[in-house]
Amino acid sequence: MKISKAIITAAGKDQSQLPLQTVVDRSGNARTALELVLSEVTGVGIEDIAIVVRPGDAERYRQAAGNYASRLTFFEQSDPRGYGDALLRARQFAAADPFLHLVSDHLYVSRGDKSCAAQLIEVAEREQCAVSAIQPTRENQLAYFGAVGGVPVSRHGNLFEVHTVLEKPTPTIAEQKLIVAGQRAGYYLCLFGMHVLTPSIFPLLSEAVANLGPLEAANLSSSLNRLAQSERYLAAQLNGVRYNIGEKYGLLVAQLAIALAGEDRDRILTEIVELLAKG
Repeated sequence: MKISKAIITAAGKDQSQLPLQTVVDRSGNARTALELVLSEVTGVGIEDIAIVVRPGDAERYRQAAGNYASRLTFFEQSDPRGYGDALLRARQFAAADPFLHLVSDHLYVSRGDKSCAAQLIEVAEREQCAVSAIQPTRENQLAYFGAVGGVPVSRHGNLFEVHTVLEKPTPTIAEQKLIVAGQRAGYYLCLFGMHVLTPSIFPLLSEAVANLGPLEAANLSSSLNRLAQSERYLAAQLNGVRYNIGEKYGLLVAQLAIALAGEDRDRILTEIVELLAKG
C-alpha cells in the first residue's frame, strides 16, 4: 500500500469558514488554517490533493491555500447531506487507490520529529490496511467526535483492532459499547479527524447515502463501523494532539498549542503569566 493522494472535506455548514482563519505557525508566520492542514499533507510527499467544498467556495479556498493552490482539485457538495456524502463526492479522484483523509476544521501538533500524518501513513503502509488516528478523549467531549471500540494489538501499545465505531455517542452508550482495555476511566478513543482509507469505504458510503430519508445526513462513522465488519481496520494513537477549531475557543486553544510548540515558546509563556497576574 502506497499513499499518494489526499482528500480534505470542508463542505460542512459550520465548517466552511474555519479553514480560512489566520493562525500563527510554529515559526511565527501568519498562515491560514487551510495552509497548516495542507502542509501536514504535503509534508509526507503527497501532492495530489482534493478538497470538497460548498458551491462557490472553491476560489476562496484556492486563495487561502497560498503556495499549495496549484496542487488542488476541487469537488462541490451541492446538497448538505452530511460528512459521509461529502467524502463520497471525491470518489472519482481516489479511484482505486488508498488515500489520506483529513477534515479541515482540525489542526495538529505533533510531539516528536514526525508529523501526525507521517506517523499514520507509516502504520498504514506497514499494516497494509485502513487506519484511523485516535486520541483518548474525556467523556464530556464525546458530543464532538466519533469514537471507536476494539482491542489492543499485541506488541503494539498504541494500535487497536477496531470492532465498533459510533458517531458522537452518549457517555452511557460509550460505557456500554466502547470500553477499551487500558484506557483511563472516563476516557474513550475518539477519532482524530485523520484517516488512511481504502477504496472499500466508497461502496459503503454510497449505500448509506442511497438509504437516507428526507432531511437525513450521512456520517462517516457508520460506514467505518461497517468497514470494521468487512476487512481489517485499525486505530492508531499518534504522538500528537488534534485541536478542533470548530469548538468554542477551539481556535484560541489550537493557536496556544502551536505557539507553545514553536520557536517563541518562552515569550508566549511569559505573556501568559503576565496575563494571569493582571487577571
